Amino acid sequence: MENLSPYIHRDISWLSFNYRVLQESKDPNVPLLERIKFLAIYSSNLDEFFRVRVSNHKNLVRAGRKTFKNLEFEPARILNEILRTVNVQQEEFSRIFEKEIIPELKEHNIYIRKQKQLNAEQTEFIESLFNEKIIQFAQPVLLREDKIRPFLSNGSLYLALYMRSKNTENKKKYYAIVKVPSDQMERFVVIPSREKNKKELMLLDDIVRYNVVNIFPGFTIQNAYSIKLTRDAELYIDDEYSGDLLEKIKKSLAKRDVGLASRLVYDRNMPKHFINYLMKVFDLETIDLLPEGKYHNNSDFFKFPSFGMDHLKDIDLEPLAYAPIETSESIFDVIKERDHMLYFPFHSYESVIRFFEDAAEDPHVTHIKILQYRVASTSRIMDALMKATKNGKQVTAFIEIKARFDEKANLSWGEKLEKAGVTVLYSMPGLKVHSKMAIIRRVIEGKEEVFTYLSTGNFHENTSKLYTDFGYFTHDPRIVGEAMSVFSFIETKIRPQVDFKYMGVGTFNLKPKLIELVNNEIDNAKNGKKASITLKMNSLQDDEMIDLLYKASEAGVTVKMIIRGICCLVPQMKGISEKIKAYSIVDRYLEHARVFIFHNEGNEHIYLSSADWMVRNLHHRIETMFPVFDEEIRKFVKTIIKIQLNDNVKSRYHNFELNNPYRRNAKLPVRSQVDTYYYIKRQEENRDK
Repeated sequence: MENLSPYIHRDISWLSFNYRVLQESKDPNVPLLERIKFLAIYSSNLDEFFRVRVSNHKNLVRAGRKTFKNLEFEPARILNEILRTVNVQQEEFSRIFEKEIIPELKEHNIYIRKQKQLNAEQTEFIESLFNEKIIQFAQPVLLREDKIRPFLSNGSLYLALYMRSKNTENKKKYYAIVKVPSDQMERFVVIPSREKNKKELMLLDDIVRYNVVNIFPGFTIQNAYSIKLTRDAELYIDDEYSGDLLEKIKKSLAKRDVGLASRLVYDRNMPKHFINYLMKVFDLETIDLLPEGKYHNNSDFFKFPSFGMDHLKDIDLEPLAYAPIETSESIFDVIKERDHMLYFPFHSYESVIRFFEDAAEDPHVTHIKILQYRVASTSRIMDALMKATKNGKQVTAFIEIKARFDEKANLSWGEKLEKAGVTVLYSMPGLKVHSKMAIIRRVIEGKEEVFTYLSTGNFHENTSKLYTDFGYFTHDPRIVGEAMSVFSFIETKIRPQVDFKYMGVGTFNLKPKLIELVNNEIDNAKNGKKASITLKMNSLQDDEMIDLLYKASEAGVTVKMIIRGICCLVPQMKGISEKIKAYSIVDRYLEHARVFIFHNEGNEHIYLSSADWMVRNLHHRIETMFPVFDEEIRKFVKTIIKIQLNDNVKSRYHNFELNNPYRRNAKLPVRSQVDTYYYIKRQEENRDK
């Protein structure tokens, strides 16, 4: 039977999320250099989206509808909607940069110069720079539609040139490309300033554009337009269940940057004849084309020079020390006394690092086990694991090498750990291990003690400063025992003989447990009892869970949701989702924590999780959802969520129109990330009294 419930396609919803990022770049209340950073985030997100999601849609379109009869959407329709939406957003991106960012930079005496604005000294500077450093990377190629078809590197910038011969008898048109070596040099080049108080820049693109005439001396350059090609990033592994999966992934990684084109980004002012020529040379279709402004690879805005102007950045919120752990003599004695919860990046990540560093040195520790999904390139946690093996501990690390765009880094860490003596386990066929969990075993006078750390985020020292995540230390046997069962399955591939009573574990009981919890609220509502559900996650896409939430709303359950990214559910629809309100918070930190609260007649069930409510998380991944038992910690989590639900500065409404209206009211302004920081700061200060 056809599902008639309102449902927004995940990729259309994702574009709405990325627009929320773009909104930050045009918010005048955001410091200028942070606005530029949001331009970079928007662009980086979009690059990955095209390399993964759009490539998938194009493959479906090319395969034809008959090949995928069971699809619930028309691939061509979704692809057209994606391209239409991105075109509109790209036009706004250009407007924001040219009409808002550049004028405001000038107000602070920062100027991005074009070639006609240069004085003699600046002209001499860029000519010397080009001849001495840039030209060796330029890779000029004269294009011949039928003979010369150069390979465009994934994500690299090129200038496409339209030229005529200086020989007046030769009327032929010529086309060429020249690389803009932003992978070798800074994109924003500081040039000599004409006045002492001015900061002047020139884009590397424009320096190449100015000097390119010297590469083709026999031609007159009619026009030069920037282009960029991105390629399909999918790792096409025919069969994960036979052969060596590790070797298959390694071989697939080698092919990633030579995959099919997912888009050619070009200057929207490029004439049609030039676009048609490039399509023929690079064997592209109309669906591969995406117009942008004059400049591409705008993720390079991450490296926009600040000139020491810290007043144009966010006020620094220094991570707060969690004294019970960081000042303790023994972290393990502290965890034995009671559970501990930290909330990053507001809390310092030092407690998590110490968990492993102390374990490496503690003579009573016998085993360390950890699940790694993404890890920092320089990691004290990884160093501690390697040190632990030297100190005679048995260390086991599961490394998920199917973590997209972190495959190479994870493979590298796996090799380092193996060389150090760590037992390294790699990806499982057909499953991703997305749980974020570690176990440490101690033995004192023959008695075993086991400690568990569970989190909503990765063991990643760098992202711990940028992503909001909960980290939970516990010695509670109810959690520890079930966490050990998860590790046992990953190590042996033998399904646990015991049911998970307290935790929800992906591919085992996670989704059935969530369904049971929602149904309990539905039953209570139908029986006239108060019923409510509060959910915080990155993405909501699983249609079965969405239909269940619609059913809950119809039964009278109040549902409040904070969903940063994809939200396929449509809230506030008459007769379907009137009791559901959904918000998204986009601010200086990436909202990454997952929290699920069920009223349960006043005896609330509170869970934290590594899992979003997406098909992939609930069906095809090892995820963990763990309960919070400690009353003080329960109060802490609920306060954090309450602050976020009251946000009226950085919170937007999810709605059917996908237009991201801000939540505004006459109440005192609540910017949840800032208010959360000061709430936690007061907590830590009161702890010291």
